[in-house]
Order: sequence, then structure tokens, then C-alpha cells
Amino acid sequence: MSNPQAALHLATTYLRLKPDGMAEKLPVDASFWPNLMAGKLGDFHHEYLVTMYTYDQNWSSWEQHPNGDEMVFLISGAADFILEMPDGEGEQIIEVRQPGDYAFVPKGTWHTANPLQPTTMLFITAGEGTQNRAR
Repeated sequence: MSNPQAALHLATTYLRLKPDGMAEKLPVDASFWPNLMAGKLGDFHHEYLVTMYTYDQNWSSWEQHPNGDEMVFLISGAADFILEMPDGEGEQIIEVRQPGDYAFVPKGTWHTANPLQPTTMLFITAGEGTQNRAR
């Protein structure tokens, strides 16, 4: 019988999903986001990043991903995911309340979130070229 291997956790190891079907493990530390933004982790062209975060306050900004859709899965808690309608005519609210619920954010759609309690969500994001703006 082989020795058991410790499981990985999204709090310490993100995943990069590549177009060839392979996945790369990306260790998470204080340098991860600065390195990503500086291009030190590559360009993520046609790739998805899998991350997980816990929020206890409304997001302070809007974001949009011009190079692909984003899926945000509720792990625990509850939140309202807010999508700005493409025609600028209001907002759509997606209520994620049960673990397994998810918000589907179409490519190029501005979005933000309001957790109703401490909330953990798993993100699958086409993050290359992500844009942010103040809320």
C-alpha cells in the first residue's frame, strides 16, 4: 500500500487551467498577486485561474474580464452577485444562497458582490486583462 499524500488547498495553492487540458499548481504567498500583475507568471492567454476567497464585507470595486467568462461558486455563506447590464440599463442580482449555487459572469460584464455573512467562494476566471473600477 502506498503512503497517503496530503491534499492541496486553494488557500495555499491556486490552479492554472491550460488550453491543453493540463493544470499547473501555483503556490500562494504574499508575492503571488504582485508577480501575476507584473507578468512574472506568464500571460495566461486562453487560460483560467482557479482561486478561493472568503469575504465578510461588500467588494470595494467592480471588475470585468474581457477575455472570457467567469464562474463563481458558493462554498459557504450567502451573497448577492451584482452584474451590470450590457446596455447600461440597470443591474441583475444573482442570489447565491446554497453551497453549490454559482454566478455565471459573461465575458466583459462588470460585476461586484455583497456577502450577507462571512462567505467563501471559488472562482474560475479568465483573468488575463482583468479591469477594475471604483464602486
